[in-house]
Amino acid sequence: MQAEVHPLEALLRQRIVLLDGAMGTMIQCRKLSEEDYRGEKFRDWNGKDLKGSLELLNVTQPQVIEEIHSAYLEAGADIIETNTFSATTIGLHDFLFQGEPKGGRKDQEFFQRVVDDVDLRALVRQMNLAAARIARRSADRAIKQTGKRFVGGSIGPLPVAASMSPDVNDPAFRAVTFDQLRQTYFDQISALVEGDVDLLLIETVFDTLNGKAAVFAVADVFEQTGKKLPLIVSGTVTDKAGRTLSGQTVEAFLISIAHAQPLVVGLNCSLGPDEMNPFIEELSRVAPFYVGAYPNAGLPDPLSETGFPETPETLTPKLKRWAENGWLNLVGGCCGTTPEHIRALGNAVRNCKPRALSGNGTE
Repeated sequence: MQAEVHPLEALLRQRIVLLDGAMGTMIQCRKLSEEDYRGEKFRDWNGKDLKGSLELLNVTQPQVIEEIHSAYLEAGADIIETNTFSATTIGLHDFLFQGEPKGGRKDQEFFQRVVDDVDLRALVRQMNLAAARIARRSADRAIKQTGKRFVGGSIGPLPVAASMSPDVNDPAFRAVTFDQLRQTYFDQISALVEGDVDLLLIETVFDTLNGKAAVFAVADVFEQTGKKLPLIVSGTVTDKAGRTLSGQTVEAFLISIAHAQPLVVGLNCSLGPDEMNPFIEELSRVAPFYVGAYPNAGLPDPLSETGFPETPETLTPKLKRWAENGWLNLVGGCCGTTPEHIRALGNAVRNCKPRALSGNGTE
C-alpha cells in the first residue's frame, strides 16, 4: 500500500509553494518601546532591557505577532513561520539570564547553567507554545477563507557554534557541547509540536553540527510523542565562495544533513539574491529533495527603510528567474522582506512549474 502523502508534499508536487517573509523586519517597523516588550508580565523586571527580544512578544504582545502573520497570509503565503527563531534557553540568555560567563568567557559551564535554569526553561516552553498557537489561529482563519495554509515551527541556529572555538588563543575550546544543543533544541521543538505546528524548519544553519543537534532533537521529539512532521532544513552561506561559517560548501552541507530525509532542503538569509544565484543553482542540481530558497532582500543597507535595499519590484524578477530556471519548489523571503515582497513574489511565480524531482510525479 502506498503511504499517504502529506498535504504539504502534495502541494509541492502541484506548484511552487510560497513561504512568508521576515518577522523581525515587520516587528522593527512597529518601533515598539521597552515598555511594550515588557508588557504586564515583565512590567517590574529589574534585569537587562528586554527591547529587542522578539520572541518575548509572543507572551507580552501576542496581538502584534498575530497581525504580522495575518498580513503574510493575506499576501498569499502558504506557510507562515512561528516567531521562535531564538526562543531557546541558549538563544535567550543574553536578555533573560543574569549570570556572566566564568572569567568573562562563554564556556560550557555557563551554558549548562543557562540550560538548567528552571525558570528560563519554563519561559521558553511558554514562548514556543504561545507562538505556535498564535500562528495556528491565524492560519486556521485563513484556511476557512481560502483553503489550506501551514504553520512552520521556526528553529534558529543559536549564538554559539559546536564546531568552532570562540577563543582565538584556544582553537580546541568549544563554548557548548552537542548534548547541550540537543537539549535546548528538544525543549523548543517539544513545545512547538505540542502547539500544533504542521512542519518544522531548521533554518539559517551556519554551523552544520548545530543543525545536526537540532535534527537529533527532532528525532527525539518524534519518538517521544509518536508524531512525525515534515522537516525543512535550510543552510546559510556567509561569503561569495558559497561556504557556511563552519567552512562547508553547499554540497557538503547537503550531504551532512541528508540522513534526516528532509522534505525540503534550502538556503536562506545569507547574501542577497544576486550573490546567492550560483549556490541555489548548485543546490538544485545536486539535491534529491525538494529545494527552497528565501534570501535576504539584498545586503544590509542601514539607509534603506527595512535595513535592506531590495524592494518588491527589484527582488521579484531575480527570484522569478530561479523559478523559471526550474530550480525551486519553495520560495519566500528572509531579512528585509515584507508582505508586499511576498505578494509580488507569489504573483510572479504563480505560473512557473515546480522543480522536477525524480519519482515524485513532478516530472
